[in-house]
Amino acid sequence: MIAYRDALTYLYSFTDFEQRGFAAYAPEFYDLDRVRHLLALMGEPQRAFRAVHIAGTKGKGSTAAMFESVLRAAGYRTGLYTSPHLHTFRERIQVAGELIPEASLVRLVEEIQPLVAQVDGVTTFEIITCLAFAWFAESGVAWAVVEVGLGGRLDATNVLDPDVTVITPISYDHVAILGDTLALIAAEKAGIIKPGVPVVSAPQPSDALATIRDVCDRECAPLTLLGRDWTWRPGAADLDGQAFTVRHGNRDSLELQLPLLGEHQLVNATTAAAVLSVLEQGGLEIPASALKEGLQAVRWPGRLEILGREPLVVADGAHNPDSARKLIAALQAMGGYRDLIIVLGASADHLTPDLMSALLPGAARAIATQAMHPRAASAAWIQARAADLGFHLEVSGTVAQALDLALEEAGPQDLICCTGSLFVVGDARAAWFSRQSMPLPPRDPV
Repeated sequence: MIAYRDALTYLYSFTDFEQRGFAAYAPEFYDLDRVRHLLALMGEPQRAFRAVHIAGTKGKGSTAAMFESVLRAAGYRTGLYTSPHLHTFRERIQVAGELIPEASLVRLVEEIQPLVAQVDGVTTFEIITCLAFAWFAESGVAWAVVEVGLGGRLDATNVLDPDVTVITPISYDHVAILGDTLALIAAEKAGIIKPGVPVVSAPQPSDALATIRDVCDRECAPLTLLGRDWTWRPGAADLDGQAFTVRHGNRDSLELQLPLLGEHQLVNATTAAAVLSVLEQGGLEIPASALKEGLQAVRWPGRLEILGREPLVVADGAHNPDSARKLIAALQAMGGYRDLIIVLGASADHLTPDLMSALLPGAARAIATQAMHPRAASAAWIQARAADLGFHLEVSGTVAQALDLALEEAGPQDLICCTGSLFVVGDARAAWFSRQSMPLPPRDPV
């Protein structure tokens, strides 16, 4: 049997857009026929479970984690497929809240190798998607919650026949690939909408919503829209979580608790509630307590995650301007801190002037750094791009060193925020746990 490291090396040996940068969003690069061919060779594992399929620019992973937690609280055996990961590849493929075991991944990789050899041009993400579906089928999953990797229309996950389709908030991201208008980006995201399959959408900018409506009308897919059919109201919040109220039309409101921070997470939680209602209308049996229990129990690290208290140390994977603005608003809503210190790292294609202009103006100090990821921009390059906009950034070679530098001068009333990408967040979490002599999360070999 090959080793776990060898299995990862095999997966990453194919065309890997996450590691090398994304190609034009066209069928010659993202080919669903390849995925269908490979799944057919594997015995069609994607037909062994029911699915919720989630696309969007922001909040896909959080919404997926919330709804998986709700389904699990209701007693269903669940699968969760998300990307990217923070520490270990195994985070991407989970069953019943547990990471896929190393030995199981190794075995599946060995089994799939001769089948992959029969499919020309298959990519890393396409193989991983098929592996996830195989693990779900083998594990007896009843419901899989599946997050789109990129876009939607041509994404490898779009071979699913889901019971409900979800579109989380759409904003500008990957514009060189998906299009430079919200209507074009929304058209790619809405490419996961299937004939007659219900759609739940978060509130959207007008151009994006118009596109989603048009696709739903064309596909005769009933649309549930947050802000119209479902509403929410924030309640009390502190560093441990937040209370909120949801209401479906004119029905009685429901009081809920969420351990995740930021008002934008209330949109994601309300989306999960709306999806649950749609599935209940389709005959799914859910105990009344499952929504409350599932949301209270959800864990989704690296999104406005509080690592330390004095000073306040926060890790958040904001990597586009809209996410950055929501992050700053959430930090300001926390209140009670003196100076804001930003530790910033990003890939070159995400570090836009708008992103830096959202993050840096309110920072008393900012440190540029580089995550341990092939697409991470160098700290010196980030410093130079920020200088072009009039921002002064210090430079530190690694995220761990940057965090140490921030902690050296931060007072108990200051706030340190590590952000710019999930790769930075993963490095920051590992550095913090090591610094605090806490057990490290499962990690992959370098």
